Amino acid sequence: MDGYPILEYDPAPEAIIEPARVIRPRDVPEHCVLCFFRDVVDRVVATHNARLVADNRWEDGPHPLYEIWYDGRRLAFLHPGCGSSLAAALLEEVVAMGCRKFIACGGCGVLRRGVGLGELIVVSSAVRDEGVSYHYLPPGREVEAHPQAVEALERVLRRRGIPYRVGKTWTTDAPYRETASKVARRRNEGCLVVEMEAAALMAVARFRGVVFGQVLYAGDDLSGEEWDDRDWRSLSGVRELLFWLGAEACLEL
Repeated sequence: MDGYPILEYDPAPEAIIEPARVIRPRDVPEHCVLCFFRDVVDRVVATHNARLVADNRWEDGPHPLYEIWYDGRRLAFLHPGCGSSLAAALLEEVVAMGCRKFIACGGCGVLRRGVGLGELIVVSSAVRDEGVSYHYLPPGREVEAHPQAVEALERVLRRRGIPYRVGKTWTTDAPYRETASKVARRRNEGCLVVEMEAAALMAVARFRGVVFGQVLYAGDDLSGEEWDDRDWRSLSGVRELLFWLGAEACLEL
């Protein structure tokens, strides 16, 4: 496939800007939740006596790493930004700091009819329709979640008696190019939902040898002829619940 830079995978174990050489290890928890809900992160910081571990800043602003005590154990958490590139880079940084076991919680669009607003989806694998994963893994169509993380999430959800689905997601960099044809193709290959980060985060985790899983809640609906926003960001209770479910599952890893 000459002429396609995205397919020029280089298996070299180190890059010129290698995180382990430019980011010093810190006294951080082994377990870390990546929460895509800024409102929830701010609320947890304000109500649970969170300690600032790293005052991390990018061009778009701060992405601090925090720590709390949860169920008698240390737990780190941060908002990893939106989009594969930023989220993957921030995961790289917290891995370099010393975190090793991760659960991400976020929202997603629905590709199949009948998936109700607010339903929970444990991600089993992701179609790699983004750019980041091709720098961490050889070219391929999908990447799988770590089975240990999938099992931990399922265990917590069953214990809590919370209904959920396990399914494949479509990770794309271009939410405004989710055409009817592409939605149909992804649905036909088994994708239940769509989002912007899962494939990249799974690829980084596999490359770095850390455990990563993700749980999403069903938001806007792309299964019909017209897009339905469903006011999905208004589900504040589901968003905070997802954080604590992720925390519980993370500490079981």
